[in-house]
Amino acid sequence: MPPLRTLLAVPVSLALLSLSPAASSAPAAPATDTLLPLLVTRGRAPAAALLAREESGTRYAGAGRGIARADHFRAGSITKTFIATVVLQLAAEHRLSLSDTVEQHLPGLVRGAGNDGRTMTLRALLTHTSGLNDFAVDTRAVVPLSPLQALRIALTHPPADPGRFSYSSTNYVLLGMVIKQVTGHSYATEAERRIIAPLGLTGTSFPGSRISLPSPHGRAYAADGTDVTELDPRVAGAAGELVTTLADLDRFYAALLGGELLPPRRLREMLDTRTAHGLYGMGLFPVKLPCGITVWGHNGRITGSYVRTAATVDGRRVLTFRVNTDAIADPDLEPRLLAAEFCPRTP
Repeated sequence: MPPLRTLLAVPVSLALLSLSPAASSAPAAPATDTLLPLLVTRGRAPAAALLAREESGTRYAGAGRGIARADHFRAGSITKTFIATVVLQLAAEHRLSLSDTVEQHLPGLVRGAGNDGRTMTLRALLTHTSGLNDFAVDTRAVVPLSPLQALRIALTHPPADPGRFSYSSTNYVLLGMVIKQVTGHSYATEAERRIIAPLGLTGTSFPGSRISLPSPHGRAYAADGTDVTELDPRVAGAAGELVTTLADLDRFYAALLGGELLPPRRLREMLDTRTAHGLYGMGLFPVKLPCGITVWGHNGRITGSYVRTAATVDGRRVLTFRVNTDAIADPDLEPRLLAAEFCPRTP
């Protein structure tokens, strides 16, 4: 999901504040929280929620019905940040190099329609500059596949221009295969051992083929209103399988950008966007807000769920918001929410 590709009406009690003599003495709600209901009214989502994390604590807001702070939900392409972190940890341990070719780890696997693993590096996979076609475009991310099946679909297409940024979930499916080849364990096992358990992300999991969500959870809806709460995660695999919570995503990105998961050199590599011409690092992308502040994070879209996490580069402030459907109808709302949260507020 490329960068920025891209809740019910405001409660009556908010409207009544303007009629109350004591309203002027009440603290104003944060701008982000007051914008959140627009994800329902203008964004056409059944419900939305956010959790902001600062050094002073956390702040939750919800809009619409059937959504709660502790809900588990599918996080789609936010999975890519977890996979990239594992790969960079392996690089820090000298178990692989980002300049390794795909051929060195998966010999003979990437061939066809002009694609060649002998000239394709792990760095190119991490930064979406490999040229590999996105298998999810063909499957519309609704057909459960094995990693090999996903790759074979991608290899029926010629590559994009060499070195050009071209977002493709196939890159991260391949990285999942590289992790298994290097460690002898699945990407899920390695992410659980290296990230989920050490950070205490008790609401986060790689469900494999399990179609149900852990409790508690709300409902998930496709764009046409169909209930898609049950879904086979193999539609996305290493590129989008993750199930998580608002609190866990805030904790993960705070830890990652705060230097808890990677040594400084590897974190700098993760944030280096030069290979992708400023558009993408490795499992993270930057967004420069109108006030000049740049936030880092990822978004995730999978049938029935859209989620976005953004954080300051030091990880001290993090915002995660989600809706329980595929997309936000008004694409202007996401950048407005980010600016409202991270840009300095004027008195």
